[in-house]
Parts: sequence; C-alpha cells; structure tokens
Amino acid sequence: MIKARRGAALTAVLAAGSLVLAACGGGAESDPNELRLWHYEAPDSAMGIAWSQAIKEFESTHPGVKVKFEEKGFEQIQKTAPMVLNSKDAPDVMEYNKGNATAGMLSRQGLLEDMSAEVTKRGWDKMLPANVQVTSKYDAKGTMGGDKWFGVPNYAEYVQVYYNKDLFDKHGVKVPTTFAEFTAALDTFVGKGVTPLTNAGAEYMAHQFVYQLALDKADRAWVDAFQRYTAKTSFTDPAWTYGAATFADWVKKGYVAKDSVGLKAEDAGVAFMQGKFPMMFSGSWWFGRVAKEAQFEWDTFTWPGAKLTPGSGGNLWVVPKGSKNKKLAYDFIEITMKKHIQNALGNAGGIPVAADSSAITNPKAKKLIDNFNTLAQNDGLAYYPDWPVAGFYDKWVSEVQKLMNGRGTPAQILGEVQRAYDDGLPK
Repeated sequence: MIKARRGAALTAVLAAGSLVLAACGGGAESDPNELRLWHYEAPDSAMGIAWSQAIKEFESTHPGVKVKFEEKGFEQIQKTAPMVLNSKDAPDVMEYNKGNATAGMLSRQGLLEDMSAEVTKRGWDKMLPANVQVTSKYDAKGTMGGDKWFGVPNYAEYVQVYYNKDLFDKHGVKVPTTFAEFTAALDTFVGKGVTPLTNAGAEYMAHQFVYQLALDKADRAWVDAFQRYTAKTSFTDPAWTYGAATFADWVKKGYVAKDSVGLKAEDAGVAFMQGKFPMMFSGSWWFGRVAKEAQFEWDTFTWPGAKLTPGSGGNLWVVPKGSKNKKLAYDFIEITMKKHIQNALGNAGGIPVAADSSAITNPKAKKLIDNFNTLAQNDGLAYYPDWPVAGFYDKWVSEVQKLMNGRGTPAQILGEVQRAYDDGLPK
C-alpha cells in the first residue's frame, strides 16, 4: 500500500535528480568501516525513533564502524530504486515497500540479496507470524509467499477505525461491536446532519472501503487467489460485487461525503484530527500523528465483525545485491529486532513484531499492538487491494472516483479493474 508521507513528494522532486546523476556516475567507494543505510521514516515517527536508537547501538557494538544514514523520500525510493540498485551507488541496507509490484519486482530482477540462510541462522523466521512472513518471501516470478526471503520487517501495520469520543458522546452513539451496530451508528450520525466517515477519493482511503466491504464476504482462499494468484480472480464474484455496490450505496446515503472524491489522504486525516468527522477508517501509520495532533478524546476499534482486514508486516529491510558490507547490514537488521528496540518502537506508537507486551506502557499503544496480534494470530491480515500487479493503485483510485461520481456502475468499474488485473498478471 502506498502511504502519504509528509514532505516525501517534495523530497522526491528535489532529490530524484541527484539520484539519477549518482546512478550514472562513478559510484560509492567500498569502505569496510561504513554502513550505508537508507530509509524514509520521519525522525519523530515510531520507526524513526526506534531506528535512530538502533543506529547508536550498532555503532557502539561495532567500534570503528560508522553508519552513513541518508533519509530518502518514499516516492523517491519507490520510483528510482530499480535504477539505483543496478548501479554502484546501492546502499548496504534499505527500507523498501513490500508486495509483488515492489519488493517482488526487484527480487525478480535480481537486485535484492536472497537472505534465506541469514534469516534461518539468526532466527528471524521464528519471530514473525506466518502471515507476516508472506510479504518477506518471493518466488522466481516475484510473487509474495514464495520460498526465498528477500526482506525482513521489524514492524507491522493494519487498517482500523479511529473515532472521536466527544462526537460519539454528543450524539449518543455507542462504539459498535457488530457490522449491524456499525451501520446503525452511521445512520444515527447522518440523521443528525453529520457525515460520519472522513474519506479521500484521490488516494487509498476510498478503495480501502471497497476492499474491506468485499473482505466481509470473503475468506483466506479468496485473498490468496487475488493477492498470490493461487486461483483465478473474478471481479464479478459476490464479494467484489457486494464491496463495490455497498460503497456506492454508502456515498448515496451520506456515510462519506460526495465531495471527498478529489481529496488526498492528508486532507482526510487532517479533517478528522480537527474534529470535523466522527470516524476515520485508515492505517495504524496515523496512530502517532493522531495522538499528537487530535484536540479531543479519541480511541480506536477494529472493523466490526471482520475476520479479515487490510494489513501486513511493515515495509522491509532489504539488502541490495550491490551492498558492499552485507554482514554489517545483517547485524544492523538484527539490532532492530531486539526486544528493547522493539519495545521503544511500540511505546512510540508503532506495531513491533517482537516486543514484550508488558513493556508497552501507553494503554492506547498496547491496544493497537494487541489488536494487531489478534488479527495476525487468527490469519486475519488481507494485505492491500493495490498490491497484486504493477500500476494497480492508480487504477483503483480512478475507478472508485468514477463510482463516487456516479460515472460508472459497480459492474462497470469492476470490469475495468478486472482488465487491469489480468493485464498485469505475471506471464
């Protein structure tokens, strides 16, 4: 899934040119006393805080070795990684997005190191739940869930409902525990002239509603067919039809605003944090920011009644084939997996994959982590709708915008999505 990163687009514009020039230039010299690290997490994010601590520990446990950290933009790495990793300027270790169209594509192109032996040797496979491992492992075609490890996540993520407790109390709405109670709550807000759900039609939020509603009628075999090509996916099946039709109906009913069709995720998130909407259905990546910026009492709940919901292990630590210090890269990854670093990540508002639950002191952060662990243990992570094929994200955005505008029926937009999906399947 592509997440909104503050400043990432600007960083990409300013820095992409330098990446292009570097890839065409002479390249970095090998230095056995330097670890070159790239990631795109903000310094005050949970991952940024934990990884800064990991860098300090790495340098203290590797006397004479310095970490040369370079902060990159999300879009910058996303768009230029294939070119840069095929040059002499590849870093030793970097954060990269997971999924068939990203890490899978690079693994297929031979740009990432097969980490399988190192993962087994260091026991990382024992630390990650089975459905978190799926996005770390790829087959020869670059399809996730394969037999070789090309990355390791040290955090996780999922989509949940953030809610404004003050607005719930003001309008006499109770926190729903079933889907029927959820829709009743939506109706109550609409009846009082309040649009219940913030939304962003120009980015991921809108099509994640469609996906979650489809997941309510799906099972693990359906997810595997869609995400991992284990069987043919038909977008005319009952689950997809229900998801698209129900979301179109939600727009008509006013559960989401029709004029949100052109909004970005940042717009929707800020509107929620300003108290303009009772709920936001979005990812755990918003957690730290909501905690910092919301000026009202808030909390979270998982999608009522769902056995499957969008989520996965976090972005991956990958080791490029061109890494000149692979052992140092593995040593750094190992430090990020240590309990005290994982605990720091959890207390900062992230979802660690190997924390000590009793060490998480923030009650809301503990709930965030416990809810993820429940989903992971019950095989409830369904990844994201834009993952299966390259270019799918843009197709989802444009088609769901048509659905919101009434410029396409559910059957028509699903037909377009089917064509894009079929065209993008690995041959």
